Amino acid sequence: MNVILSESISTLGIIAGGGNLPRQLIDRQLKNGRNVFVVAIEHETGVHTVENVPHVWINLGKIGMAIEHLKHAGVSELVMAGKINRPSVSSLRPDAMGAKLLAKLGLSLLGGDAAIFKAIVTFLEDQGFKIVGSDEVLQDLVAPEGPLGKHIPDKQARKDIELGARIVRAIGAFDIGQGVLVKNGLVLGIEAAEGTDALIERCALLKGEGKGGVLVKARKPVQEERVDLPTIGEETVERMHRAGFSGIAVEARHSLIVNRKEVIRMADKLGLFIIGFSLGE
Repeated sequence: MNVILSESISTLGIIAGGGNLPRQLIDRQLKNGRNVFVVAIEHETGVHTVENVPHVWINLGKIGMAIEHLKHAGVSELVMAGKINRPSVSSLRPDAMGAKLLAKLGLSLLGGDAAIFKAIVTFLEDQGFKIVGSDEVLQDLVAPEGPLGKHIPDKQARKDIELGARIVRAIGAFDIGQGVLVKNGLVLGIEAAEGTDALIERCALLKGEGKGGVLVKARKPVQEERVDLPTIGEETVERMHRAGFSGIAVEARHSLIVNRKEVIRMADKLGLFIIGFSLGE
């Protein structure tokens, strides 16, 4: 593989979780002539994510090792991309730097993800890194406002989106989750620690007869927006179709759509709508 080296732009560090987002981010940087160095998390990062790129595999508690490798690679800007499941503290086996981070996290480990991510971002900034969001380096992934694709929500679906948006913002204020599934004015489920995929599967059992059902995703008011923005991809569309629901609504300008063209193509084929909505700033 030929990689174009850039003398003027530093190597971008990527802490890669699961899913397709990290690899898409890597490929885009290489295409643009920017080198990357990837910190891959054992049992989280896909093997395909780090193919043919400089990387190191670490246990999630080995923060010191990760920082050492990132600095040795000349990284000054750092992106956190992809889903990382929250481990039990007893499984971390932290190094000295990891133990320091755990001490800083303290009681936030018992709370929601937003508090943890904010503490982690502050910790990494204290180590000299500039944390940038995936949306800053992959701007074409950011969800626009309005319908995407050829299907649009009907009147009832729009009511469900409005209700879902209010609910997801309310639960987000308590750092609970980013998603809710609503059908015909009935809240089927709220996303918590289980994540979006499990929410869809759980709500499929509650769907009942008839068409309808919208997944609504939006950022938390307390969220560190450089990390963990609401995200959908091809698997989200496929799961919604299998469950028999009608569409997906995401907060415009504050959500990511991974492989947007393919997501829209799949939604068009399967008969689902995708729409970006605004909550106001």
